[in-house]
Amino acid sequence: MEVPFWMLLPFVAMLLCIALAPLIVEKQWEKNVNKLWVSLFFGAIVAVWMVANNTPENQFTHKLIHQVVFDYVPFMVLLAALFVVTGGIHVSGDIQATPKVNTFILTIGFMLASLMGTTGAAMLLIRPLISTNSQRKYTTHTILFFIAIVANCGGLLTPLGDPPLFLLYLRGAEFTWFTNLIPVWAFTGVCLLVVYYLLDSYYYRKRESLENLMDDAMNTKPITYQGLVNLVWLAGVVLSVMFVNSNYIPAMGDAHAPVYILLLREEVLLVIILLSLLTTKRQVRRDNHYSWAPIIEVAVLFIGIFVTMTPALIYLNANASSMGLTEPWQFYYSTGMLSSFLDNAPTAVAFHSVASGLPLAEGAPVVAGISEVLLKVIATSSVFFGAMTYIGNGPNFMVKAIAEQSGLRMPSFFGYIFKFSLVVLLPVYVLAQLIFF
Repeated sequence: MEVPFWMLLPFVAMLLCIALAPLIVEKQWEKNVNKLWVSLFFGAIVAVWMVANNTPENQFTHKLIHQVVFDYVPFMVLLAALFVVTGGIHVSGDIQATPKVNTFILTIGFMLASLMGTTGAAMLLIRPLISTNSQRKYTTHTILFFIAIVANCGGLLTPLGDPPLFLLYLRGAEFTWFTNLIPVWAFTGVCLLVVYYLLDSYYYRKRESLENLMDDAMNTKPITYQGLVNLVWLAGVVLSVMFVNSNYIPAMGDAHAPVYILLLREEVLLVIILLSLLTTKRQVRRDNHYSWAPIIEVAVLFIGIFVTMTPALIYLNANASSMGLTEPWQFYYSTGMLSSFLDNAPTAVAFHSVASGLPLAEGAPVVAGISEVLLKVIATSSVFFGAMTYIGNGPNFMVKAIAEQSGLRMPSFFGYIFKFSLVVLLPVYVLAQLIFF
């Protein structure tokens, strides 16, 4: 039995809720329990239908269980590990906010994002960046470029960097394969950093008052670090994802192995989470305004996404040849458009499923079951275009919220798109596509 088209609707509805609910019913959507009810509602529709229509031929129940146990659980455990470990590192201080200093901070964040995740790098550096620029009047542009550079584009080089990459890693892309994206990563990063430096230099020299600049120069505090033991646990996360897999432990690739073997990496990551919590002083997390709410939000939303995504992936794979997507540039902009307005993680998985349903050219390199060039395009586009709106990637809204809590004025949802992403980001992304894909 094939999956009917209407079974894609719960998945679409789930993504639309994530995209539109913060704009329409903001107060109700802030409560994680309401998000959980939405996930359970749409997830239940899909789960009941798949179990009721399960046959030995289609194995719907098996596919649903596999999606939850071997996609959702690893996805959430990795995000939780990065969230806990990076939340135990506190950076504080207030140095002079010159264009060179601001560009240096953004560059550091860009470099760190692939190692500690875009969320980890963003949460580590956003408050020191805001503190550094607290005496300046024109700072909104700095936060916008921070969202693009640190909370999105920087995380392209490892499965740790951004959720869509980890899901592609689970589908067979090796950990080190993502370093093949260094050229497009470096090109995009340099372009955005240069544009930022020129813009910040203009504001610094032409718009800021002398009083503000003098105040900034006189009110400085040295940069301090706390919770550095978590760098050890961060290294543990990296090494776990790199080496605790079927390439190095063949038993993990045996479908009939016990669950505790198949999920060995997740067990190691859970131990690292516990060690981070035990070895980090509570004051460090208090200084970081640490809360479990963000990771709980991700958990309750993504259980709904992963369940409702299951029939959608089966349908896309079966009907890939009739969708008209064959060229890399088509995948680049299609993946990018949906990553901008939905969530980039399920978008990457959906287009991987489409690509896996296409015939492979003879002799063409294949990675994770699809053409290597298409995998590069899907990975790059899903990460980069997540910066096009506040809702394209999880850290975007978190950075916006922290900036507004600090008294900074941020553009509206559409203001962000028309005043920043369409003007600054899209031209850079188009150049990247023309040069590399």
